[in-house]
Formats: sequence, C-alpha cells, structure tokens
Amino acid sequence: MRVKDSGNGARSLTLSGCADSINLCPAERQIHSEVPPFGRFFSMKLAYFDCFSGISGDMTLGALVDAGCDMAHLRSELRALQVPGWELSAEKVWKNGIAATHVRVKTEDQTKHRSLSIILEILSKLAPEVRERAAAIFTKLGEAEARVHDVPLEKIHFHEVGAVDAIVDIAGACIGFHALGIEKFACSPLNVGGGTVKMTHGILPVPAPATANLLQGNLTYSNGVQKELVTPTGAAIVATLCDSFGPQPAMSVSAIGYGAGTADLEGQPNVLRIMIGEAAEKTVAGFDEEISVIEANLDDMNPQIYGYFLEKALAAGALDVYTTPVQMKKNRPGTLLTVLCKPQDTNALMSQIFAETTTFGARTYRAQRRTLPREFVNVSTEFGDVRIKVSRVNGRVLHVAPEYDDCRKLAVEKNVPLQRVISEALRRYDREQ
Repeated sequence: MRVKDSGNGARSLTLSGCADSINLCPAERQIHSEVPPFGRFFSMKLAYFDCFSGISGDMTLGALVDAGCDMAHLRSELRALQVPGWELSAEKVWKNGIAATHVRVKTEDQTKHRSLSIILEILSKLAPEVRERAAAIFTKLGEAEARVHDVPLEKIHFHEVGAVDAIVDIAGACIGFHALGIEKFACSPLNVGGGTVKMTHGILPVPAPATANLLQGNLTYSNGVQKELVTPTGAAIVATLCDSFGPQPAMSVSAIGYGAGTADLEGQPNVLRIMIGEAAEKTVAGFDEEISVIEANLDDMNPQIYGYFLEKALAAGALDVYTTPVQMKKNRPGTLLTVLCKPQDTNALMSQIFAETTTFGARTYRAQRRTLPREFVNVSTEFGDVRIKVSRVNGRVLHVAPEYDDCRKLAVEKNVPLQRVISEALRRYDREQ
C-alpha cells in the first residue's frame, strides 16, 4: 500500500497499484461473522444507511464496493444498460482520517435531460430484481419532481439525475444490493447540510426541493455544514427502499462499507457508512416494522365516498384502510377512518384524506406492526388454479387461506357457490401436503 496526495488536500490509498484491488483485500474491510443468538428462527439480510454526512448515488455505490461488492461483477451487470460510452472505476481515499471507497463514472454522453419513460427503457435489460428496484427509485424521484413542478409525471424530464453517471450510480447500487443479498433497508436521520446549491433551475436552497419532498415525513437535520449533503439521487434511494428512519435496528453486523463523496468537509469525513448484516430475529413468530397510523373523524360524509376513498388509498400505497363507528361531540354518530401506511407515505396519504373526504383535520402517530412470514402456493382445483396464502414458522404451518380474488373469479366463471371453491382449494392443499 502507498499513500499519495491528490493535490486538493485529500489523500488516496492505492492498494497493489490497482484501484479495483479493493475487492481483493478482505482485510481492508471490517467484516466478521457471528453465530446468531439462541432462539432465533429466521434471518434477513439488512442494510443500514448511516447518513451522518448525507448520501448520494456515488457514495452509496462506493460504500457497497467497500463492503464487498465485486467491481468486475458490477461492470458485467451494468453492460446491460442501454447506453454506451461509460467507464467505472474505484479507488481508496482518505476523508478526514477514514479510509473510504470513491467510485467514479466517466462518460462520453453529455445528455442530461431524459424522461422517465426513456430511463425505464435504458434499465429494461437489467436483471429483473435489479430493474424493479432501479425503476422504483427513478419513479419515486419522478413523482417528487412532478409535485415540485406541479406537472404530470409523464411530462417530467430529469436534469442532473438524467445523466448517464446518475443512471449508472442508481443501477449500480441496485446491482450491489442484489449481489450482497440485501432484502431489507433502514436509515439513520439524514444530515442534509445547508446553504444553497446551483442546479439547472438556478440557485436553490439546501435541501433541494425534490430532496425535501422525498424526505418529507422522515427524520432529517443539519449540523450547520454549508453544503448539499443529501442529493436527490441519495434521497430517492432511501425514500424508496427504507422501511424505517431512526437509530440502528438490532442486527448482527457482518460487513461495513464507507463510500466517499467528492467534496472535502471541514471537521467531518464526507462519507456514507453502510452496515450490512443479519436483522435481529424475533423469538416469537413474525417480525416487527414501524408503520404510521392516520386517523380522521367523520360525521357528514356521503357513505358512497368511503369505498371510493378506500380504493384510491390502497392504490397510493396504504397498507390497510378501515372504518369504526364512533359517538362524536353533540351526540352525533360518526365514523373513525383509519389508514395504515409506511412512514414515508404518510404525507401523500394525509393529502389524499383532505382531498377526498370531508374532514377538517387528521392525526397521525407511529406504531409497531408484527406480521407473520408468508408465502404463496398454487393448487389446481376442478374449477381452476387458486393461490393459497401460507404462514409457516420453523417448518410448521400456522395459517392457510385461499386467495379470495382467485376464488371469487372462479366462482363467477363457473357459476358455483364461492364457499365451494374455497373448500375445494383447501382440500386440494391438504391433499398435496
């Protein structure tokens, strides 16, 4: 290993004379393996984004490479992108005493303005799971931009984020998540920075409008650094993938990666830390997740609207919507409307409640939800195929339920009682076990 000064105050570490050798030196990464505590019965690979100096696309990619994602695999998978003329490199650098990986994307393509449909086409040849995650991130970002500019999503043109380097950053990050087997994501409160940033639309406050929109409802702060620390790309990644924002969840950490940002900050390392490991499993069936509960009391709404609102809320990402009869002030019978959702969807669903119902106010709070692990099994009945929802713990089946929509469709098509289709599906499932 040798140390060199890059001339701008940053010092870089070159391993074996080759930037990509960061993948060949496991001793340079903080990796350990532990036997899970007694009594756990399932495992899930978790990534925790520690955003004490913000997050960007290249910092995310650098942290994943630093944590063990192979550069050769990244390049190989990224060749499926429908854009030519880019080059990916990585090197070890020092950021205020911390060794981190800095990933660079060099490109000949100078196009910066692309629509969502064009970007989705560029992503179309990636592996299915990678493509779906990357498309979800760009769609989330597009929705934020659409809200900022008050235009339909299909009319949004990405500017800086539409450039090839940003596309490679997001697609590369999704390839890294998949290669490292990460299934669940959590994020710390985000240090967004401060001051202003120059963008296509001029000089804008930090966080930029799209970034602020993406992080709305989640924990953010500024420690006074006058720099954009969370970019729209970084915000879109965590807003799309993370189920919770807060302290590090209980986990057994097996790999730690540091991804370097381009700038050098005074008084703190400009790095993103990703901690990867097994999520702490429960000693009881199921797993916990934090959700938001939104409530509104209604006593003057047309009952026909409830069904319409339920459909729209579920389509917008609500986990569940239900109503409860209540007695309100002035002795009026009323209805308590309750919406369960992921924390990042709270504000969008609050807006929908105000737009679609007659309420003048709504309240929200966080709650813990425990769900059982579930899977689907297909069975063939005399009426057709039916999906069976199965909850299984330690190899023991706890609950079995035929999928209602499948049974209803077959009952209508075959003109037979719904209960008969349900019973036949259960009978077939029992026979095949």
